[in-house]
Amino acid sequence: MGAIYLIRHGQASFGQANYDALSKTGIEQGRVLGEALKVRVPQVDAVATGGMQRHRQTAESCLEAMGLRIESRDLPGFREYDHDEIIVRFEPRYSKPEVMMAEIAQMPEPRRAFQAMFGKAMERWIDGGHDADYSESWTVFRERCNRALSDLIQSLGPSKTALVFTSGGVISAICRELLQFPEHEAYRLNLTLANCGVTKIIYSERARYLSTLNEHAHFEGAQHKLITYR
Repeated sequence: MGAIYLIRHGQASFGQANYDALSKTGIEQGRVLGEALKVRVPQVDAVATGGMQRHRQTAESCLEAMGLRIESRDLPGFREYDHDEIIVRFEPRYSKPEVMMAEIAQMPEPRRAFQAMFGKAMERWIDGGHDADYSESWTVFRERCNRALSDLIQSLGPSKTALVFTSGGVISAICRELLQFPEHEAYRLNLTLANCGVTKIIYSERARYLSTLNEHAHFEGAQHKLITYR
């Protein structure tokens, strides 16, 4: 059996000019994850990222801690959805990010306020009733993510191991396909995925299976302060 480890990126820089860059916590999460994987996954045949800055930085931090000198590949199929477009299609006034940030900053709990608004924006995207509004509909996104997984498995061949540094939306879309739960539940799953959590998929020539989901025991105990979700 082969194994694909889908790794959600470390904590990004919420509220900063460049959200895509990892925070200091995100870099530390990648390092701690790497130390854990060094023991658990002694053989790695391939490394891939979705090509976003937070994916690459997580990979760099993790691989350095693992002591691995292996070149990663950017595979666009594992790139996250465009959250900016999803927000703007829900609330056109937020085409100017400063307007959104100013409004949310005035609320008692800015992070909760943003999450509530974004949840509604995601529901609009996933329900399929407004597909023409988006450059990539939910259905197209889901198919793209699962095709990327299939292409990677095919390129690897049997009984290989790969690390894929990606995002929560991608992982949720792949898990939805494997478990066949309702479409709208994918976003709820996304909300539970920890930064630098690990989802393991095992595969053979005939099928693929979800082995573990959102495993982040490497942050429990002494490292509990590293458990984050955004």
